Amino acid sequence: MLRYALKRAAAAVAVLFGITVVVFLLLRLIPGDPATAVLLTMTNPGAGSAEITMADIEQLRAELGLADPLPVQYAAWLGEILQGNLGTSLRSRQPILGELVLRIPGTLILAGAALVVMFAIALPSGIIGALYAGRPADHATRMVSLVGESLPNFFLGVLLIYLFAIQLDWLPAIGRQGPESLILPALTLGTGIAATTSRLLRASLLDTLSQPYILMAEAKGLPRGRLLFRHALRPAFVPVLTSSSLVAGGLLGGAVVVETVFAWPGVGRYMIEAIGGRDYPVIQGFTLFMAALFVTLNFLVDILYRFLDPRVRVEDARHG
Repeated sequence: MLRYALKRAAAAVAVLFGITVVVFLLLRLIPGDPATAVLLTMTNPGAGSAEITMADIEQLRAELGLADPLPVQYAAWLGEILQGNLGTSLRSRQPILGELVLRIPGTLILAGAALVVMFAIALPSGIIGALYAGRPADHATRMVSLVGESLPNFFLGVLLIYLFAIQLDWLPAIGRQGPESLILPALTLGTGIAATTSRLLRASLLDTLSQPYILMAEAKGLPRGRLLFRHALRPAFVPVLTSSSLVAGGLLGGAVVVETVFAWPGVGRYMIEAIGGRDYPVIQGFTLFMAALFVTLNFLVDILYRFLDPRVRVEDARHG
């Protein structure tokens, strides 16, 4: 187990190193001079480059570390990253890591609520679809999943705001005012992910229920409910667990859109504001932070996957 974990950890570190190279080059590959582009967003609307002095440009280029050769810039930037310093926001003049930490709880609350919505929809629909495969109940759950998977987050969010906030006046439309303000963003974010998870769980359950040991237990008269929950559901969850890192990526990526639609205070909205203001250090820091989080989740899933699926342990033992 230790050898397996070390191999996965080494692969994760290599991926993270590659990500740092890509993220570093993002700023340097922007057409034109990044310092001039940033300064244009910090002046009056409609201002031209004539209002920007060369002294301002050189000062910002030095602040962004753009004056040195690329290898020197990368080495200095990577050294700061390894010390936990993601840089400083050009607009707020605050450390980026500190601003992310302040906003992460909002995103985690939204993601946690969306996960509850996802399981509340995906588990029953996936199980019903597998148990009644080919019947009207299965067709209905698959149709609902298809619709949920097809609707973009921003469209579903606007639709829910119009229905529940404007027409019915049941729930707040924007902001974080209390527990009730979490309902619409969580529904918006969780529904699309629930559709994908439901379809995956249905397919996995159908495969598991056709296995010889399940058929043998059913032939011996084991009750259907006990057969499902004690013998079929756990192995059927292995593919779902494998996709959990993708689910986490969908939550984080979807949060950027959902937080913008509902004016929810989180890291996604922070990123959108940074893009609008061309706050390149924030964009770099956010991208690297989210990528590192995603790689870490993948690593944890790999370890859990080995515990849940004996075939992985057998295959690992065969290859020494």
